[in-house]
Amino acid sequence: MSGALPGTGTGRRVWNVTRGLLLLCFGVFFALPMLALLDFSTKVPGTEERTGEAWSQLLRDPAMTDAITTSLLLAGLTVVGMLVLLVPTMVWVRLRVPRASRLVEFLCLLPLTIPALVIVVGIKNVYAWVNYLIGDSALTLTFLYVVLVLPYAYRALDSALSSIDTTTLAEAARSLGASWFTVIVRVVLPNIWPGVVNAAFISVALVLGEFTVASLLNYDTLPVVIVLLGKSDAPLSMAAALGSIIFAALLLLVMSVLDRRRSTRR
Repeated sequence: MSGALPGTGTGRRVWNVTRGLLLLCFGVFFALPMLALLDFSTKVPGTEERTGEAWSQLLRDPAMTDAITTSLLLAGLTVVGMLVLLVPTMVWVRLRVPRASRLVEFLCLLPLTIPALVIVVGIKNVYAWVNYLIGDSALTLTFLYVVLVLPYAYRALDSALSSIDTTTLAEAARSLGASWFTVIVRVVLPNIWPGVVNAAFISVALVLGEFTVASLLNYDTLPVVIVLLGKSDAPLSMAAALGSIIFAALLLLVMSVLDRRRSTRR
């Protein structure tokens, strides 16, 4: 029995084989739909010929390029807005009013329990004023997307804050004359950076794939344009869907690599 323990050579080999098989199964599970998308987007209907016309149209179609630009800007603005709203609030609550942590948690998790359709119906009158004051731009979805990502970002940041002694770090910095801005930006934030990156990952993935809210409010984001193209040009729609998946995966991979390099330098 001792030879099969995880810490022994046999147990380690069994674990490596099991892990490899699981990763292979997950890889096949996720790769098959993407291969089907690639097959459909490159096949000429009614024939067995292959063409890259649908992929070449991705950058020539003005509606698609505008939608890609809009979704990327929304993802960046949502991440910034989420961090500016959540990080100072959670640090301040943890340091000064810990009794309010349950209330903040409840408010942040509340969007998770309300369907997107209900949120849109309830906020449509508010957005009439937003459009009147700021303009009828798809970038105004940032306000709503920040609300939608709060439950997921809160959990990531809360786990990171729970792993450090925030009170001791803040008191030490304050005793050396640091302002509260310096405490948050230069003391607390570097210590919760993995949680910040995880929250950014989730926010980017949610914004790039969100369809319901943008469609109901009549904004042409990338998922909305993909669905609209599917009614008139199916191969182009499938190419855009696969391209968005690959782009989101590459973007998250780049963010992960940059975070690892930062951790290595530290």
